[in-house]
Amino acid sequence: MTALTTSAALSESRAREEICRVGKSLFERGYVHATAGNISVRLDHGFLITPTDVCLGFLDPAKLSLLDAEGHPISGDSPSKTIALHRRIYGASVAFDPSTRCVIHTHSTHCVALTLKDHDSVQTRSSFAITQELLPPITPYFVMKVGHVPVIDYHRPGAAEAAEAVARTITKYGEQGTPIRAVMLSRLGPNVWHHAPASTMAVLEELEETAQLMVQATRPISPLNSQQIQELRETFGAKW
Repeated sequence: MTALTTSAALSESRAREEICRVGKSLFERGYVHATAGNISVRLDHGFLITPTDVCLGFLDPAKLSLLDAEGHPISGDSPSKTIALHRRIYGASVAFDPSTRCVIHTHSTHCVALTLKDHDSVQTRSSFAITQELLPPITPYFVMKVGHVPVIDYHRPGAAEAAEAVARTITKYGEQGTPIRAVMLSRLGPNVWHHAPASTMAVLEELEETAQLMVQATRPISPLNSQQIQELRETFGAKW
């Protein structure tokens, strides 16, 4: 059996089980609904991804879509159309973190809600442009566990333009020394990535909980100041 190179050294069989376990957990706790969302894992020999139009709460490990390294189906049910986006995420992110092995996409309520507003957005100036971000650094664990979350302008689901924009954004942040683990597709939902399904789910949870704090706040929230953020960099290696 081909090994899956992650911090947990998952086999393909275990990766199938983990995708289903994480999907069920996300569904039962309301992070995904109906047939929205998808999960993929990058294998040494290709990819596993949840099939198209399935509920993440009721996945069958044997029916997950197995694809080769070029994204061509090998076995299982028809793959989610977002495999093209996931492959672009893997391709861009491994330049800054070679151990990236899992991508999760959801339509998380509070994250999406923030992109429906005409205010409360964050802008950061880089050497490339001014980039809109979903959230300011309002909690230490958001800074440490999630980091910057650039907002990608709206494109229809599955649009190639969105995948290209995501790949460019990952590269831009990485080259500036602030590699990212998440992007937000405006009006659709976040894509997050990490070393394995469990760690990727943890990034998503922290992101959605921080978005909920922002949505439910009854008055403006002051972000952490530069000294506080520098302390998180020095103490915990935060990439902010």
